[in-house]
Amino acid sequence: MPFQNSSTRIRQHRLILTGIMVLLVTLVIAVLVVVLKPRSKGATGSEVIQWKGKGTTEHLHEIILGRCYNYIATVNPELRDKDCLQIWELFQKAFMYKDPCSATEEDYQPLMDLARHSIPCNKSLFWSTTNDLVHRYTKADRGFLTLEDTMLGYIADGVTWCGDLSSPGVSFKSCPKWTECESNPSSIYWKMASKMFAEAACGTVQVLLNGSTEAGAFRDNSIFGSVEIVNLNPNKVSKMQIWLMHDIDGPQSETCMGHSIRKLKEILENRTISVSCEDNYRPVQLLQCTSNPDHTTCRVCS
Repeated sequence: MPFQNSSTRIRQHRLILTGIMVLLVTLVIAVLVVVLKPRSKGATGSEVIQWKGKGTTEHLHEIILGRCYNYIATVNPELRDKDCLQIWELFQKAFMYKDPCSATEEDYQPLMDLARHSIPCNKSLFWSTTNDLVHRYTKADRGFLTLEDTMLGYIADGVTWCGDLSSPGVSFKSCPKWTECESNPSSIYWKMASKMFAEAACGTVQVLLNGSTEAGAFRDNSIFGSVEIVNLNPNKVSKMQIWLMHDIDGPQSETCMGHSIRKLKEILENRTISVSCEDNYRPVQLLQCTSNPDHTTCRVCS
């Protein structure tokens, strides 16, 4: 009988151990199923959403820091006391490990305050749908400054970024375009930087518009129309000069007498800012002629 009791106890112990092992295996399988189960597009977590825009630019950290140091060393040495390391820290803090559609002005305000600087009077040059041409012009004539010539514009021009709730805190696969969600980090950044640029303007300001676009040279839903115009200070800005450019071989969809230009003039005059408009401002047109020097428009005696 003692032998049988011992054998019984051994079998019981084996049954208990087997039961524990089965339970543990079941729990492990259950956990793996939950973790590895594909999540739907509408699930919480930005990593599962495929946005239409490009993902965060590779080496963004090095790009922002490098541009900042170059800006204060060669572009605008008067700002050499700006702390580029702190600028990067505030930049990344504004969007990293955050939902890419929940950016706020409060996220970027510390960065805006740190990078803020003055703009000389009569030097502010605004633009809309003339990106390439306006920056070719400011490179040729250093007497004018666009938003992209300010510190905030210079460090972020041409790069993309957005956050992700999971590690590494940014999405390299895709980021939302401005049309996908209003509160994406890039949109909030550029709207705030544009507002600051407009608020800093003084004296006579300029705007380079595209008279060859079918949608109209001035659009009130553009950054220029919805942010910059409304934030010009009439007590500081006395006049706006409109340079309405047409493609050398393109259509002249609108002139200075066009509907959208009249609308822009009305908005400015209602804010007690005087306006002038010139079709194909010659110094800018000469830049266009470098690509098509034999065109009749480009002849000296045309």
